[in-house]
Amino acid sequence: MKKRLVQTPWFYWIVFFVALELIAISVNYFYAPINIAAGGATGIAILVDAAFGIERSLTVLIVNLLMILLAWIFLDKKTVKNIIVGSFSLPLLMYLTPSQKIITDDLLAVIVGGAVFALGVAALYRINASSGGTTVPPMIFKKYFHLNPAFSLLAIDMLVTFFNIFVSGLNAFFMASFSLVITSLVMRYTEAGLDHKYQVQVMSQTKLPEIKQMLESEDHAMTIFNVRGGYSANEKELLMAVIDNQSYGPLLAAVHDIDPDAFIIASNVVKVHGGTFGI
Repeated sequence: MKKRLVQTPWFYWIVFFVALELIAISVNYFYAPINIAAGGATGIAILVDAAFGIERSLTVLIVNLLMILLAWIFLDKKTVKNIIVGSFSLPLLMYLTPSQKIITDDLLAVIVGGAVFALGVAALYRINASSGGTTVPPMIFKKYFHLNPAFSLLAIDMLVTFFNIFVSGLNAFFMASFSLVITSLVMRYTEAGLDHKYQVQVMSQTKLPEIKQMLESEDHAMTIFNVRGGYSANEKELLMAVIDNQSYGPLLAAVHDIDPDAFIIASNVVKVHGGTFGI
């Protein structure tokens, strides 16, 4: 069986280190110069640096070492192996990456920093890797208390963000909170892609063959399901097509031209793999 590209070792390590470097750049070029801590071990490092002048990479290393110890005690050894390389690599890259302010506007710096950080984290998720840090406690909470890791991680990030108030002021807290929103949005679209589709389901009492012919003439990917009416209990056919955003409006108009009483359900599809769309 042919390996997928993400399963190739050289590709994995290239993506891994590029992703960690993006995180290091987001911290050293955008967050740290304006003392904005937007959660995570890097956020703790920014707060400690602003308050006590301790090197950020050293703080990240110490936090990561503590998280490795927690993972070793409470989680399985596979998880420890998954985070250990990233836990040491990220502080090293932070130390080697120069730190300077390249954007004078703080709000713009937070937006760009949040986007760059999100790209790095999303790339790590894509190859099933981790930079360690505060991603470990949510895994422990999930194992022992069945808490949703996403909510646990958000709570930890918000706690770190809250301490901006005491170190850099209330304005820094709001900026950091806004950065979390930017990071979340960019990660969502980075992981799922920007080219979203529509899934359209069509039922018609008398004009289904004509609608099917129209879909075939437009080269739309189509599937036919045999269904039964919940009220009438009659056997029917349901057409399902996946289409591009720009084809959605014309398709609805074409179906209604054929059968004004056609029953149509449309839903957003984040990503399509294989078939006519995607890879």
